[in-house]
Parts: sequence; C-alpha cells; structure tokens
Amino acid sequence: MTCVKVRATLIEDNTGVKSQIPILITAEGEIASVTDYLLLKEVNGVSNSSMISIIRVVSLLLDYMEANKDLFHNPTILFQTFAKRLYSGTIGEDGLDPSGLYWLPSSTINVNKHINRLTAFTDWQAKRLGNAPMNPLRDTTPHEYRLNYASWFRKNQSDYLGHIEDKSINKTIRKARFIKGRSTLTHIDGDSIAFPDKYWEAFFKHGLGGATDPRVILRDKLVLLLIHGGGLRLSEAMALWVTDVFEDSHNPDIAIVKIYNEIDGKAPYNWKSRSGTQTREAYLKENYARIPRIKMSGTNFLGWKSRVVDHKDNYIKVQWFPSDYGKIFMSLWRNYQKFRANIDSYHPYAFISFHHTSLGSPYTINAFNYNYSVGLKRIGLKPNKSEGICPHGHRHNYGRRLERSGLSPLLIRRCLHHKSLESQVPYTGKSHIDISNELQEATNQLSHTESVVKPIDWVDFVQSGFDDIDPQGYFTGKKPKFRSLK
Repeated sequence: MTCVKVRATLIEDNTGVKSQIPILITAEGEIASVTDYLLLKEVNGVSNSSMISIIRVVSLLLDYMEANKDLFHNPTILFQTFAKRLYSGTIGEDGLDPSGLYWLPSSTINVNKHINRLTAFTDWQAKRLGNAPMNPLRDTTPHEYRLNYASWFRKNQSDYLGHIEDKSINKTIRKARFIKGRSTLTHIDGDSIAFPDKYWEAFFKHGLGGATDPRVILRDKLVLLLIHGGGLRLSEAMALWVTDVFEDSHNPDIAIVKIYNEIDGKAPYNWKSRSGTQTREAYLKENYARIPRIKMSGTNFLGWKSRVVDHKDNYIKVQWFPSDYGKIFMSLWRNYQKFRANIDSYHPYAFISFHHTSLGSPYTINAFNYNYSVGLKRIGLKPNKSEGICPHGHRHNYGRRLERSGLSPLLIRRCLHHKSLESQVPYTGKSHIDISNELQEATNQLSHTESVVKPIDWVDFVQSGFDDIDPQGYFTGKKPKFRSLK
C-alpha cells in the first residue's frame, strides 16, 4: 500500500468555517492534487461516500503504478492496462502475483464506476497542468453514435424537469472514451423487494412494540410509520424536526408531516437571520451552533437523495397510504411529544436517543437499524435485504401498495418524490411471486373452451413424437422392444 486514507480538517481562509474531507497521505506527505479535487467536489455538493469512492480508485491506481514502476511510458496505455487488471484481478492461473497486489477480479459495474471516476479526476488534472488526458476522447463509431443519441433522447424524454433544459443535441454524443468500460448485463425490472405484508402487523405490534421502554416504542414506531405508511427513505424520516408535524385542517386526527431540506429549506416560525436569510442551515448555525446533518460525518450523517420537493419552501410532504396511517401517526405523536419535551435537547430534531450514554442526542440511523433488527428477532425473523426484510423494504412495500391500488404512474411519482417515471420502476414492479401467480392464472384460463391456446396433454406428449429419433420403437413409445439395462 503506497498511501492511506485519513479524514482531515482543512482551514482554507481566515473564517471560522472548516472543511472535513478524506485525503490521501503517502510517505512524502499529502497528495495535494487529490485534496484540491475533493474540495472542488465539496463545493458542488458531492456526497461523502462519493469522495471516498474517488479516494479508493486513485489509491488503487497509485498502488498499481508503484507495483509496475518504470514499466509504462504512455499514460493512456497505463490507464488501459490498469482497467484490465481491475476486471481480471492480478493473480495468475498458478495462484501467484509477482506484483504483490493480489487483487481479485471485480464486478463489471464496480470497475465501470472506477473508470468513470478516474477519468473525471485525470481529465481535471490534465486540464489544470496542460497535459494530455489519460483516457482521451475519440470519434465514435457509427454504432456508438447511435447508442449515444438514443441515450440522449431517452434522458430528455424521461426527465421530469426536461422542459427547462437545453434540448439541442450535445456534441459529446459524437465522442467516446478510449477506455469506456465493458457492457454490463441488462437487468429487467427485477423483483420488487418489498417488506412482506404477512409480517407487517406482527412486526409493528410485537416487534418494535416489544421494547421495554415506552419512549423507545413510540419513537421507533413513528419512524417506521414514516417509511412504511408514508414511503419516506429512512434518512428523510430521521431528519424530521419537532416543528414540522401539524394537524390536518380538514381532519385533526390526521398528521400533516413535512420533511425540509436542511440546507435550503425555509426555517420555522418565519425566522430570519440578521442579514435576512431564512434557510434552515442559517437557523441551525445561529440558534444551535450546528451544521446540517447532511454535512456531518460519522454516525450523525443523514443523506438527502430526493431531487424533487413539493413546495417552494423546499420540503417534501408525506402522503399517507392508506390514509389511516396518518391517524395512527398523530395518535402516537401526541404521546411521544410528552416524553420528548421532558428531555433537554439542544437541537430541533424530533427523534432523540433515550440511552443514558447519549440521552437527548439526535437519533442515528445505526441506532434505529440495531433496534429494527432486535424487533425482527422478537418475532423470529432476521434482517434479509434479498427478501425486503430491511428498513428500505418498507418504501418498496409502499410503492407496491400504490401500484396495486391502480393509481396513475404520475401520481405514484409524486408520492415517492421521484424526478422521473423510470425511477419508480423498482418500487412498483411485479415480484417474482406475483409473476408466477399471474402466469398460473393464465395457464388455468387455457382450459376454457373459448381459449385459442390449448393446454398440453402431458400423457400423450411423452408417449409419442419419437419417430425421428427411434423409428423402430426399440427404446421409446408405449411398448419399447428393448428396456434399459441396469
């Protein structure tokens, strides 16, 4: 290993603001170009996980270059061979690796992501230094041009906000990378891994409901209702503030829940800073000396994936389905607030820790996931993502319920807060069980007299039809002349 990843606190100016990003350290010190690139990415709002992925692929390249020192003089050939080794690994058929890297083959999807990230970094580096890029552009073949055009057309047709974007054909569709990555396997819609309906009631009542502390029961059930009955992502549910739950003006028994973007969302109570700013980021800084959790690292971090909001104040509104979930939430919320108000918490987050070591601190995703797995254990289950038995499986269950109810795809997109219609396919697609059941039902229809396609007579099918391969009937037919020898 030629370098190590560390998390550094960087001071860029004389203000009190500091940046915390991952950087690469070698025996000679920090790799400044990587740090500069990640600082640029930070300005553009790139997530911490994306930064770590960039660090990872740059580190792999440096390890590869060290193991093959003075071997490559053409940077493009270096890039090409490096990409090949990501796909193939570095271990020979004899189990040996003279380079000492001992890389195992990686999946096509992961290698393609590595290639794309490394291409972006080396392009930026080459432009800054005035060098040729490691993975240059070339003219497309006619086939590549057609594929690029199809991708461009599909993106503009599917984009929810496409009407405000430039529709002119981008010149880059006439170009392709020297190393573009291999084609991945084509996925159909796949199995919709929703939380199984048969476990829902037991999990809600006896799973999470089986905890000994009533405060914990109320808190975890409220989070669960947001992701199961409201279709939120877990990180969105955990970002709820105490100020953002209201009674429905038409029915006070139903909760109106709004989840604000913590950076650009409008602050509560029509608050304004001394300079007139009304964002939640400014509100957190001035009232609590905190930064948004999307900018934190470690267990306090909360992501924000949604690119669509429901209001100019930059929030998404929870759409309960069925609507009775809104009534259950409001009933539990009123009781939970009594416990929440009795704990000193210097922050606005609705969900807090009741553990004595972190009493009053914002509730974390790791803590909820632990309680979730304990709740599953109480009813004899274990977490299993492949079967939808995980927190995100509840969002899939929500999407499946919307689809089964016959709602239009446009309305489902609004409920799931997706930018494009294609984004909802994994949430509303048929499961393998649904497909099998529908095919069985269709098979049963074949027996109807009016059916054009007739069912197969299996008895007759296996006793005839062998004239071409055994015309004398020595081995096949109703009375074979030779029987198999044992």
